[in-house]
Amino acid sequence: MNTATDNNATRTDSLHIVCPHCDAVNRVPATRLGQDPTCGKCQRDLFTGKPVDLSSARFLKQIERSELPVLVDFWAPWCGPCLSMAPFYEQAAQRLEPDFRVVKVNTEEAQDLAARYAIRSIPTLALFKGGREVARQPGAMDANSIVAWAQQNNRR
Repeated sequence: MNTATDNNATRTDSLHIVCPHCDAVNRVPATRLGQDPTCGKCQRDLFTGKPVDLSSARFLKQIERSELPVLVDFWAPWCGPCLSMAPFYEQAAQRLEPDFRVVKVNTEEAQDLAARYAIRSIPTLALFKGGREVARQPGAMDANSIVAWAQQNNRR
């Protein structure tokens, strides 16, 4: 977060938040994150309480332009552990937003991302901050474990 000073008057910290619907970049005061902010372009909610399914094209914008940490579930539709973890990941999304952007990447559809990030097993959780991967955890987890892992690794 950046604190700017303008003529000795302190402005509220604000963050760039990428819309999960239209990918527009919104500037949202940090104090308003928990007040159901909407996108200035499409007028839809910036936080839905559900993981956002991302294609390769949308993924890079979310991790590079959002000032929130981005939690990613790399998964595949044929993967049993991925499917069993899916409801827990949704529960974790409800608890982690608006402090995190929670997304899913189908490695079958986004094979370029799976290769780029060397995803060797699924499900794999990865945490991105400032466009860079800062933590990774392979294997299925329950909601409490996902939330704890994300919060712990966000402090680094």
